[in-house]
Amino acid sequence: MSLEVAQKAAEIAKEAGALLRSYYETGIAAEYKGDVDLVTVADRASEKLIGERLRQVFPDHGIYGEEGTRQALEAEFRWYVDPLDGTTNFAHGFPYFCVSMGLERRAPGLKPEEDGELVAGVIYEPLRDECFVTGKGEGAWLNGRRISVSKTGLLQESLVATGFPSHKRHENPNIHFYHQLTLRSHGVRRAGAAAIDLAYTACGRLEAFWEFNLNPWDTAAGVLMVREAGGTVTGFDGSPFKLDSREVLATNGRISAEMQAVFTDMFAGRDLEPIPTPAEFRERREAAK
Repeated sequence: MSLEVAQKAAEIAKEAGALLRSYYETGIAAEYKGDVDLVTVADRASEKLIGERLRQVFPDHGIYGEEGTRQALEAEFRWYVDPLDGTTNFAHGFPYFCVSMGLERRAPGLKPEEDGELVAGVIYEPLRDECFVTGKGEGAWLNGRRISVSKTGLLQESLVATGFPSHKRHENPNIHFYHQLTLRSHGVRRAGAAAIDLAYTACGRLEAFWEFNLNPWDTAAGVLMVREAGGTVTGFDGSPFKLDSREVLATNGRISAEMQAVFTDMFAGRDLEPIPTPAEFRERREAAK
């Protein structure tokens, strides 16, 4: 049933994606909604379209959108909507952005600070026409093909991703983690759309993704996607992930312990193990076979 809901939502995401693609191809101006955060007419038009379609298809569901839509938040089912994840990319013509829609079920009596259950999700990349869908207990899918996380078991052989906030970059410690994980992995990508990074972790294109200070509309769909594809999503220390968490670590499950160890030592101010030499990398790879 959850996957059926996700597939219906996917049609809405594809319609919104077509709208974004039309704006992208003709070019639009961006404006600032804060000191450094961009927003475009495309963000607002996409959220308006998604809101209208959700009200038609799921009239009893609530909506919590990045661009301000707040509807029926007391409802049992609540959609977290990012109508254009990767706005800065979009505004600069960089082809890495998506529509993200995640559905939470909130049981009666649940406290406002408590998470409900993530039950469905859609992430749609309009330029690649790739539609990721997931339903609780029903797996994760890409354009009709079931997907799963990668089987890579060593951080040194892993391609991982992260992101940096638009605001307060000077106060964010992530550059230090970026530095260390770049040296200890096969590479770190910073492409600027968290939902896509989570989807790519789910389908095995990345082994992991971490970031600070994301919002529920950034993560709701992708977190369920990773879990249903066989991966794990936690805090940096392995603690349970919550929608209002200020940190997210999504992995294929096989390199979680290595990444958590790096975060733990760095937060504690402890010296990290020396960066392995190429010969040591080779020895670890052989030992892991």
